[in-house]
Amino acid sequence: MEKLNQLLSEFSSLAWGLPLLILLIGGGLYLLIRSHFLPFRYLGHALNVLRGKYDDPNDPGDISHFQALTTALSATVGMGNIAGVAVAISVGGPGAVFWMWISAVVGMSTKFFTSTLAIMYRGKDSAGEVQGGPMYFITEGLGKSWKPLAIFFSFCGLIGALPVFNVNQLTQALNDILLIPNGVEVGLKSNLIIGVILISITALVILGGIKRIGNVASRLVPSMVALYFVLVIIILVTHSDVLLYYLKLIFTDAFAANYYPQDDTFLGGVLGALILHGIKRGAFSNEAGIGTAPMAHGAAKTDEPIREGLVAMLGPAIDTLIVCTLTALAILVTGVWETTSDNGVSLTASAFGDVMPFYGKYLLLICIAVFSMSSLFSYSYYGTKCMSFLFGADKKHYYNYFYIISIIIGATTSLSMMINLIDGVFALMAIPTMVATIILAPKVIKELKRYTNALKQSEQDTKVE
Repeated sequence: MEKLNQLLSEFSSLAWGLPLLILLIGGGLYLLIRSHFLPFRYLGHALNVLRGKYDDPNDPGDISHFQALTTALSATVGMGNIAGVAVAISVGGPGAVFWMWISAVVGMSTKFFTSTLAIMYRGKDSAGEVQGGPMYFITEGLGKSWKPLAIFFSFCGLIGALPVFNVNQLTQALNDILLIPNGVEVGLKSNLIIGVILISITALVILGGIKRIGNVASRLVPSMVALYFVLVIIILVTHSDVLLYYLKLIFTDAFAANYYPQDDTFLGGVLGALILHGIKRGAFSNEAGIGTAPMAHGAAKTDEPIREGLVAMLGPAIDTLIVCTLTALAILVTGVWETTSDNGVSLTASAFGDVMPFYGKYLLLICIAVFSMSSLFSYSYYGTKCMSFLFGADKKHYYNYFYIISIIIGATTSLSMMINLIDGVFALMAIPTMVATIILAPKVIKELKRYTNALKQSEQDTKVE
């Protein structure tokens, strides 16, 4: 068993290694340059689309642009933003945050392309329902001969979408922040109770399908991001005297690499290790290029692929540039990253407790709980999509039962083996997604030019009137 555990740990490290990051970041840079940064010039238009200015109830799809974005965000805004950032700073120092930002900017371009393709090449499942996602844009865009790549993506998605890691971390947060400080004995029994509660809430939402998931996510995610924003602003105002110093430190430390031993190197130096760590945390946080978000965006009600691509592009900006930055600044300005031995979610909790001793950790716990719960809803949808593609639409509901059982496993076991397995296959999903996206990129560029020309013409016609 120990040997298998070690094997899976090495598999996970290898999957999230340098080759994958080159594919994600290098591929994203290629897409960014290939599009001449054009999507970034239409951020204002993307916000108008998100607000519903161009919504048409008669367009194909199941959910609005706003619901599609919040569903995708509910999967990405989670433990990666709260625990992952803390890990990045603990290991790589403030400079790791800068490389997370770089990852987010590149990720915005990747999300634009993958989510545009999800609408351009929507396919039909065995029940005749219109579906979107990497498995469909691979088969519809590249042809049936590429189907093995789509099957590989879907198979990895079945395992990668399981909520074991998220549930495990949420249970740990509940134990560390709520139960243990209040004298409650934690163990199998208490973890089992947490698992049953999570199952009850998750089942109510996911058994209602994408429309219910979209409705719940569109209510939960914005309110929790707003609460989190307010809490961090309180921390930043309290420590406003050192805020500019730490903002500057993020930039200067990005090229200093003071936090790595000399033997932990690649690209000829410790700077490379720092860049790798920051980019890895950013990619893990916003999931750009992995292929999960296009499954949510592929369900959007629209007949204009570029519109959904522009909306999807806002995801990494909200997820990494806003939420991750808030977490990083809270940890840095309070100084807990230098004064405590805590790591992960406990380090973030220390930062909140430093400024708000009586209620800070509990408010953070509410954010963690909602972020994690909303992730459970979205990942179940991704798993059922993969199940439907592999085994037929009439079998997809079986995945939900398998998914619900895995919640109990995640809550009651340390499961390092399962977490490493899920982590690894989740990373492997990026290979078919990025390969297909890079090959199909010229078709997205052609569609982008058509759309922007039509938009300019429409604006000119409006001025003439």
